[in-house]
Amino acid sequence: MSSGNAGLRELGTFLKARRAELDPPQVGLPDTGRQRRVTGLRREEVAQLAAISIDYYTRVEQGRMQASVPVLEAIVRALRLTDDQRTYLFELAGRPPAEAPARPGRAVTPHTRRLLDQLTESPAVVLSDTMDVLAWNRLAAALIVDFARVPEENRNYVWLLFNDPGLRALYDDWETGAHACVSYLRMHTARRPDDPRLLRLLERMAHHAEFQGWWQTREVAVQGTGTKVFHHPVAGTLLLDWDTLTSSTAPQQHVVIWTAQSGSPSEKGLRRLAAAAAATDQAADTSPHTSSVHVPS
Repeated sequence: MSSGNAGLRELGTFLKARRAELDPPQVGLPDTGRQRRVTGLRREEVAQLAAISIDYYTRVEQGRMQASVPVLEAIVRALRLTDDQRTYLFELAGRPPAEAPARPGRAVTPHTRRLLDQLTESPAVVLSDTMDVLAWNRLAAALIVDFARVPEENRNYVWLLFNDPGLRALYDDWETGAHACVSYLRMHTARRPDDPRLLRLLERMAHHAEFQGWWQTREVAVQGTGTKVFHHPVAGTLLLDWDTLTSSTAPQQHVVIWTAQSGSPSEKGLRRLAAAAAATDQAADTSPHTSSVHVPS
């Protein structure tokens, strides 16, 4: 089965999930008061809102045809999709035509390594599209987890969020953070649904009921920026802003940086954590010429 057919099938499942979230009054349709056999909108109601035939919409939802760009835009409006959901829909539909993205490289450039090394008061990691942790600085290891001690197969942010009790306890609102990461991961499936690393991760996460529940909702999002509260045994409670930087030369790699407001208790907490991490390195007789940035082999 080609990835194109898989994309159309997933597009249909995605549309079903989105129309199930809407009630007729939400989209300006009358509520007849009669009990409905399906949750949310019916196919014919979506077709009516999009001004297309029921047969056309049914074939699109069943993955039996590729919709045109105008039809996709009409469906976006009918289902009140967000910008991220619209992007996901178009990726699945293969519109507009574009070359398939190159397979993601896992080698982090020396420039990126240097950037991480020079961020001595801000935790930072490099994540792949599938949220594999490709590189990190000393402070990220001190804040989140000592990635160097994590087997490479488990060195994935989603995997760690669901399987590492320490990381789960670190988050003030673990549920929101974990749910968001699942949405980021789902966004990747539209671009490369047959990615072997993604498929392997999904296979390994099959026993997690929370992950599976969120995965099946097909909510999507793009990594960007936000705020997180952490409770750390050394640094205390930290209110940190996070930003995602993506290089144009390595678009499948994303540098995530956590920063604290200048002069805030959180900034002081990060400094305490940095000092503790430096002391630990010195106690372990770390060579002064060894970079504090770790990159998997």
